[in-house]
Amino acid sequence: MSTPKKTSLLHPRYWAGWLAFGLLRLAILLPYSAQLRVGRGLGRLMQKLAGRRQRVAEYNLRTCFPEWSEEKRQQLIREHFEALGIAMFEIGMCWWASDRRLRKLVQIEGLEHLDAALEKGKGAILLSAHFTTLEIGGRLLSLYRPFHLMYRPNRNELLEYISKNRREAHFEKAIPRDAVRELLKSLKQNRTVWYAPDQGYQGANSVTVPFFGVPAPTNPATHRLARISGATVMPFWVERLPGKAGYKLRIDPPIEGMADMSPEEDGATVNCLIEAEARKVPEQYLWTHNRFKTTEHRKHEKPRKRKKD
Repeated sequence: MSTPKKTSLLHPRYWAGWLAFGLLRLAILLPYSAQLRVGRGLGRLMQKLAGRRQRVAEYNLRTCFPEWSEEKRQQLIREHFEALGIAMFEIGMCWWASDRRLRKLVQIEGLEHLDAALEKGKGAILLSAHFTTLEIGGRLLSLYRPFHLMYRPNRNELLEYISKNRREAHFEKAIPRDAVRELLKSLKQNRTVWYAPDQGYQGANSVTVPFFGVPAPTNPATHRLARISGATVMPFWVERLPGKAGYKLRIDPPIEGMADMSPEEDGATVNCLIEAEARKVPEQYLWTHNRFKTTEHRKHEKPRKRKKD
């Protein structure tokens, strides 16, 4: 998607969006503890308005945690929406907060793994997943090392314009999700690339492997990227710490033999890593995403209205 001309975004249909982003930028002036409180309140409001996303989260949790009581699952859903509300404020901090302010909120482990990988000259893939800390995690990592970010372009032109602008202000490069050649070029230049393959899809190149013990369509591209580029693949996680302690970034040791894996081994390995992290901070994983995409799953969604031609 090409970036729209700035003048086109002055149309009245975007005024509400500009107002929302203006308020978000002002909101980061609040103390961090206040942002957490207001973010949780926003999340509770978001849950009341969630509709389909609420049903998706309920289905995902029934599927992944069948041994839990319904009360426990509903409690996790409430905590998850609170985490989503906090994530809205974290987007503001990611885009506009100063480096000095953010450094006070972060601790990092495992940088030595990344540095050792880059010494090989083949690039590094930071394998991550879609947690609610997704956006702030990238900005916090940029405080320590430069990297290229692979992202999914947004259909909303205003959101795409602002997010791309702010990402390029803080990250070395933002690569659209489908621009695989650009990703490989970055690795050939011995760059670090942040990559999250966990939003499962159905297609000729997907595999169906367990996620929480349940078959799920999975993107097995990680081993192919490692095989073509020779890059080292390392898990990268971001955890929102309790209270107002901030965030912990963790780069784990490299995944051995990733380049030699089959698509099924790749998918199962990545799903296992994500599952382990999701169990550690369950409220922070993105349960509102259609992870399984089964016929039974779709029964829990309202049919979308078809757009008129």
